[in-house]
Amino acid sequence: MRTSADSGSRRRIRRSRTAAAGCAVAALCTAGVAPAAADGGTRPTIVLIHGAFADGSSWNGVIERLESHGYTVMAPANPLRGLYSDSAYIASVLKSVKGPIVLAGHSYGGAVISTAAEGNPQVKSLVYISALMPDVGESGMSLGARFPSALGTATDSVPYQAGDGVSGTDLYLKRDKVHSVFAACLPESQANLLAVTQRPAATTAFSETAKVAAWKTIPSWALVGRQDMTINPAQERFEAERAHSHTVEINSCHVSLIAHPDAVADLILQAAGASATGSDRPTLASTGVAGSGRGMAGLAGIAGASLVSGAAAVLLSRRPGRRTH
Repeated sequence: MRTSADSGSRRRIRRSRTAAAGCAVAALCTAGVAPAAADGGTRPTIVLIHGAFADGSSWNGVIERLESHGYTVMAPANPLRGLYSDSAYIASVLKSVKGPIVLAGHSYGGAVISTAAEGNPQVKSLVYISALMPDVGESGMSLGARFPSALGTATDSVPYQAGDGVSGTDLYLKRDKVHSVFAACLPESQANLLAVTQRPAATTAFSETAKVAAWKTIPSWALVGRQDMTINPAQERFEAERAHSHTVEINSCHVSLIAHPDAVADLILQAAGASATGSDRPTLASTGVAGSGRGMAGLAGIAGASLVSGAAAVLLSRRPGRRTH
């Protein structure tokens, strides 16, 4: 009877150790792929602001990737009527969002988010994609004069009139310049569609000077397109350096969000993940390669799971040996 009881006890011990080891491996694997959260478990809403000559659909590929990671995404229309009015409108949109926000802007949209985010404690991170990042007193035009690009000869000016006697001047990209200046990294047929559907920007979008610069107080990330012909890459680097942005560079034309949605989404995901730590500045190095943060996180999860698996094997190998009677 004692021999039977001893055997049953040893079997129960082995089952308990096996279950404990399995739970440990499962727990670590789950932790390795768990999405980042902010403000006590509330995930940030990611708000994407398009630039001039474009609309919210330019973010389509990025939106698909962010949503696949479980984030709520918004891409409101940027009016493109002037820095002051556009920023006021986007600021009002942000007030409708509950919880933390990661705010990203492409091109002129960068100038808009720099103003719209000012004074909003919900905005935890700013992301600039081939974007304008004006300081107080600067405008898109003044930065362009300092860092000339091909955009200077690629637009047409067209007068417009609106209700209540409002009038001004719109800027359109010249049809024959869209591919070479704006979207050289896309097929010509796709660039032609962008030319046909482009939304003009009023000249005041580029002439009005910034009154605030939210990147001075909110952590920022920036993507530089090395082949950008619309905004000089040297300007993008200069802006990112003075803002102490975590910066990545990729081989891309101006519309990196269309041509390279994976790289753009990876950078936004880094910003969303960092917002969970509550850090005042990006925790990553000031330069890097898009996607490296997510790749390292995945490797860490795999390595950690391997360690636990190994520990479990050692634990199970130490079970009591079989006795002969």
